[in-house]
Amino acid sequence: MAAFLWAQIEDAENITRERLAIWDRYHAMLAPLEQRELLRRPVVPAHCTHNGHLYYVLLPQGTDRDTVIRKLRQAEIQAVFHYVPLHSAPAGMRFGRGHGDLPRTTDLSERLLRLPFWIGLQEAQQQRICDSLGAILGG
Repeated sequence: MAAFLWAQIEDAENITRERLAIWDRYHAMLAPLEQRELLRRPVVPAHCTHNGHLYYVLLPQGTDRDTVIRKLRQAEIQAVFHYVPLHSAPAGMRFGRGHGDLPRTTDLSERLLRLPFWIGLQEAQQQRICDSLGAILGG
């Protein structure tokens, strides 16, 4: 395991460069869908940088994320939800406590959709993902 991780560390600059290229392609390809208010793309503040770890979109309120995931899966595209808020997770409910209902956290977690993302994801594959997502959200 350590040898595998060491190889990644040695190639970290190239890996990060490719991840950022994938991230940038998604961001450009999904701009028209955001302009049509079919989704929201991530926002990276001007004073910040990121490493292209993942790409997500926020679906509009009222959109059933599970239905979108199911339709993408039918097109052989595996997108996933990102997280379950701690205040509503079994361990969080048992061991933690939330201050109030946390409606914003719940809302965002229900609308966040992670798109397929791996080193070697090709532009044509990303275009198919984006076109499929647009077809699902736009009609």
